[in-house]
Amino acid sequence: MSTRGYKAWLGYDGKVTGQGTAQWAECLNTIVYHPGEGGVVQRTALLELAAGLSALTKREPEHTSDAGRSRFVAAGVMGSSPVIEGAAGQAETDDLPAEGFVIRTVKDGKRAYIAIAGKSERGLLYGVFHFLRLLQTEGIGEGGLNVVERPCFGLRMINQWDNMDGSIERGYAGESIFYRDNAVLKDSPRIRDYARLLASVGINGIAINNVNVHQEETKLITERYLPDVARIAAIFRAYGIKLYLSVNFAGPVELGQLDTADPLDASVQAWWRERAECVYRHIPDFGGFLVKADSENRPGPFTYGRDHADGANVLADALLPYGGIVLWRCFVYNCHQDWRDRSTDRAKAAYDHFKPLDGRFRDNVVLQIKNGPMDFQVREPVSPLFGAMPRTNGMMEFQVTQEYTGQQRHVCYLVPQWKEVLNFDTRLKGEGTFVKDIAAGRTHPYSHCGITAVSNIGDDDNWTGHHLAQSNLYGYGRLIWNPELSAEEIAVEWTRQTFGAAGSVRPTGSLEGSRAEKVIVEWLMASWRTYEDYTSPLGVGWMVRPHYHYGPDVDGYEYSKWGTYHFADCLGIGVDRTQATGTGYTAQYAPEVAARYESLDTCPDELLLFFHHVPYTHKLHSGKTVIQHIYDTHFEGVRRVEEQLASWLALEGQIDEARFRHVADRAAEQLDNAKLWRDVINTYFYRKSGIPDTHGRTIY
Repeated sequence: MSTRGYKAWLGYDGKVTGQGTAQWAECLNTIVYHPGEGGVVQRTALLELAAGLSALTKREPEHTSDAGRSRFVAAGVMGSSPVIEGAAGQAETDDLPAEGFVIRTVKDGKRAYIAIAGKSERGLLYGVFHFLRLLQTEGIGEGGLNVVERPCFGLRMINQWDNMDGSIERGYAGESIFYRDNAVLKDSPRIRDYARLLASVGINGIAINNVNVHQEETKLITERYLPDVARIAAIFRAYGIKLYLSVNFAGPVELGQLDTADPLDASVQAWWRERAECVYRHIPDFGGFLVKADSENRPGPFTYGRDHADGANVLADALLPYGGIVLWRCFVYNCHQDWRDRSTDRAKAAYDHFKPLDGRFRDNVVLQIKNGPMDFQVREPVSPLFGAMPRTNGMMEFQVTQEYTGQQRHVCYLVPQWKEVLNFDTRLKGEGTFVKDIAAGRTHPYSHCGITAVSNIGDDDNWTGHHLAQSNLYGYGRLIWNPELSAEEIAVEWTRQTFGAAGSVRPTGSLEGSRAEKVIVEWLMASWRTYEDYTSPLGVGWMVRPHYHYGPDVDGYEYSKWGTYHFADCLGIGVDRTQATGTGYTAQYAPEVAARYESLDTCPDELLLFFHHVPYTHKLHSGKTVIQHIYDTHFEGVRRVEEQLASWLALEGQIDEARFRHVADRAAEQLDNAKLWRDVINTYFYRKSGIPDTHGRTIY
């Protein structure tokens, strides 16, 4: 096992930095806390603080309850002691949410100390991890510390698509850390280490099995597996993370107890109540159920002539007495479409199914909406369903695992993409109705809301298959804690903590770092656009090998049942989704947004082919024709991958050998695959259009 890759950003082998840190360095030798106080999360926080300081200072800190020392770090929940209370002002104490925290340097006569004060035990845990992060990335400045942090989103979740046979659907980093051979790996030390990684970036919920719930996974809510699941829940509980389970809507039938799963049938309602009682008997703080229904051949309420409100509400009623919630996925569409029928549009499906049901869902139902209307493409518009149901709780769903963005064989840092989504102005309540504010419940009166994402980890030595793919898991957590952080700030944080001293990354308290840091951060920041350039152009999406979704196949899905078409012919390319001449999809947006997408004059270039079918000679806002844009971007994308590989190879000797060689090998594979994408895409459209490249480059 590559130990350094396994530790990820919690290796603590960087240097404590910051020009003012020296005057506070003595504080790091002593931790003041109240023994016996608090619960399991507080104990975890103190253990993490001690372990982190020990690794960073190379000295085991003393633990004491004596706040009369002259130099120390105090850690506790607000109201627990005078030193904690003195650091956290009354106004901030009252105003902070439960998961917020304060970190302050305090000088009190001859005494000087650093206080980490959480509004709750979870807040304290997040404060500890943030303090350790600051020591490695920014340090303690000349003016000391004055940090007040609060999470933007209430629900901050990860969804595992793990199956009990050990496989992971859309997993690119080995097998499951939770299951093997239809058994629960309840004693695996990796589960605790994963909980640490998630808690360090503020994740507070996890669903531990695939949304496509198969036969054996259906039994996870039964006595056969619940004792083992409860042991996993206890591990995550110590890190402030609630456990959720994906459930099979047809469970009453598939477990052989009923002959129907009709949500309006009294026996079905009683069955789900009994299952909920059983789950909570084993896991008293269980989060709730995640459901994929009536989608891609999964069972659901449509089987019985019911709608999704009927289906979700029967589960919500069962969970309500225990405070549980239902996360109901909106990825519902007809997956048996006829490619010849251009009036059918998969992009419209989620809105058409769910918008009419607004106000009919129970208050403990949360609709889980993918960031785009299709399926986690490298470029697609924001789903029009998000925020369109003001009387129904909603949360955003991202995909950290790189299903359509290189499958962790390619570097594709997704934080810039997610920031574009969160900063999108829906105009649903006038100008300034941003997705991030909807997801935070600031513009809509949601009782439950937030963000979730499909995880990218497995049992590979480095968790994510590619060392640099760890940046997406870290970046996801940091972004949904604070969406105002820039993608570059997050990339710098991750790089400094992950490569640290072993990578000659020397934090200096600014965005200027070592040569290695510069190479890594620049590579990450350019990677999403680079991947987009050598793959699917202008928002048209797909063009991947069917089922595997890796590597180019322009017509792979073109005549299939899945509704993922580009409609390229000898005259043009793109999907007409306008109201005037197409599927009418644009009408699902607020009028100002719909008008922007409807018109060729105002539709953004990067989404042109998602919304319009145009000739190859159509001129973009950039001044280029569509066909020349396709040629240019595919050559440019490959050129940038070549530069990125060369920059990385120049770091030999500055990065530890194991990680250096691993990343170099992956980058070489990325370059080969990028060239394949370039040649397949350019050749296809040259032969389709008959229009040559104006620069005369080789197109086969």
